[in-house]
Amino acid sequence: MASAAPAPRSESYPTRRTSGGGLLSPAFIDELRTRTLLSTLIGRSVKLQKAGREYKACCPFHHEKSPSFYVNDEKGFYHCFGCGVHGDAIRFLTEANGLPFMDAVKELAAAAGMDMPAPDPAARARAERAGGLIGVCEAATGWFRQQLDGIEGAAARAYLDKRGLGAHARTAFGIGFAPDGRNRIAPALAPAPEVELIEAGLLIKPDGDGKPYDRFRGRLMIPIRDARGRTIAFGGRIIDQGEPKYLNSPDTPLFDKGRTLFNLDRAGPIARKSGRAIVVEGYLDVIALDQAGIGEAMAPLGTALTEAQMARLWSLVDAPILCFDGDGAGRRAGVRAAERALPVLRPGKTLRFAMLPTGKDPDDLVRDGGAEAFETAIAETVPLDVLLYRAARDAADMERPEARAGLRQALNDMAARCGDRLVADEYKRAFTSLFFEDFGWKKTERRTIASAVLRAATRPESYRDLRDSYVEAMLYGLSRHPHLIAEHLDQLAAMPIADERLARWREALVDAAWRHPALDSDAILSILDTALLPELLQVNLQKSLRFPFLHAEAGSDRGTGQIAGLIDTLCAERELREHGDMLEAEAKAAATDGDGERYSRIEDERMTVREQQAEVLEAAFRLGERDEG
Repeated sequence: MASAAPAPRSESYPTRRTSGGGLLSPAFIDELRTRTLLSTLIGRSVKLQKAGREYKACCPFHHEKSPSFYVNDEKGFYHCFGCGVHGDAIRFLTEANGLPFMDAVKELAAAAGMDMPAPDPAARARAERAGGLIGVCEAATGWFRQQLDGIEGAAARAYLDKRGLGAHARTAFGIGFAPDGRNRIAPALAPAPEVELIEAGLLIKPDGDGKPYDRFRGRLMIPIRDARGRTIAFGGRIIDQGEPKYLNSPDTPLFDKGRTLFNLDRAGPIARKSGRAIVVEGYLDVIALDQAGIGEAMAPLGTALTEAQMARLWSLVDAPILCFDGDGAGRRAGVRAAERALPVLRPGKTLRFAMLPTGKDPDDLVRDGGAEAFETAIAETVPLDVLLYRAARDAADMERPEARAGLRQALNDMAARCGDRLVADEYKRAFTSLFFEDFGWKKTERRTIASAVLRAATRPESYRDLRDSYVEAMLYGLSRHPHLIAEHLDQLAAMPIADERLARWREALVDAAWRHPALDSDAILSILDTALLPELLQVNLQKSLRFPFLHAEAGSDRGTGQIAGLIDTLCAERELREHGDMLEAEAKAAATDGDGERYSRIEDERMTVREQQAEVLEAAFRLGERDEG
């Protein structure tokens, strides 16, 4: 199987500074790769099987039943033939384990016995300071857990029992308890310096000369961890009555609540492998879902989802699912998240929205009905563009034309907020299509008309029947002025049309008139707006048919008069043709009977009918002449 592996692609990393200020040179990175046995590193989390000179496994980055993921120690890279993922030891730690680049390098260097480049003094001080704060937070985690198991933690344990959070969840998430009291944690963590406890957010320093006091008192304590699983902050939930119900650590040198996602360290690898990331409102929802077997759930920390948090989610999956309560407040929160996402959307990256049953949060759902109840609730998600469109549409009364015009303008403005030009163009088309689906021509009708127009515009002139050209022109005109359809419904329904696509075009128009008698929007314009025709035809479409009313700039009164005249002309031509067919049959019968006189009389009448047909077609031609001047 070794021969099946692709040629190695060198992972190129620019020269970087370590957190301590030292330089990571390409030579250092190359030596690090050389000293790292890739199969051993990956084998810690992936079950590898020997396959010749390589190892194979089911890919950790996507679901598969047969192994297509290969690890080559000699070349120092892995490759999946199923999803195309490819990389070295550093990339595996960043992509599979969610580690920042520098943390991945440090972990590999420690395992390989390599010293990181020497830092400058200021950077070393910052690194030592961060390390000290992490040590304080980890020590606090241990102390909070001890308090949960102690006498003072009885109420907190009862609360957890009531929520159905058992021993496994308590251990996995490091849940603890902060006892009531203003001076409990500092003595417990001695000899940690008071200044570090303040800087880590565990103590509050009052203004003036007041003594620092505990930030978290009488609260269930949940550690907030970074991507490496290190405690960097806490969330506290009040046990009894009191406000605020939830209290998070303040921003610190370790913790930025706008960039951190609760449970990223545990959920990130699961989300990458499952291809699904779920965002819920609170950390207790995350823990309840995890306990129910849904491990890819995360939560923001007391704020609406930020652009930085969206970027972290998009590094895991292309379309994270955001869960909101199905009531009005939940829908408004979903819309705010969608609007905030527009400037940072990129091709292939989006958000999807799951509206939960009103009054039910994820914790309620899994407690009442297990994981299946939650999976059912998020099975039908709403795309970002649809959520924004519905919110804009439902914000005003759409009965009046000026309100519909205002909606279209608001949708165009919303699409323009997309930071990527391609995404902005596609959102404008998507919004336009949704608008026409509600207030104009439905997608099936637009596609039927577009298909017929495409055939008409691309068929060689030598294959065109003159009458079909006039039928095409009539249908095109009715598509531009649909209010005329109802006025001529009987004539249109009875008109024989041999060409199958033209007949479907006519049926789409008639059906639309029955469905929505007040329909007045230009179907051709809606087709062009939603890009149902190739771009070249969008430019040259109107050149294929010669009638002035086919052009958008044509005057409405004259154009509609010409369309009505063309309908009358085609109906008259149909009656003449039917009369001519009847005379032809009578002439054949007279010839069979040997009645020469009757045959001559019928032929004279047939000649008159043919002359009348020619005059009718000439009249149709004259309808297509443009006004001079």
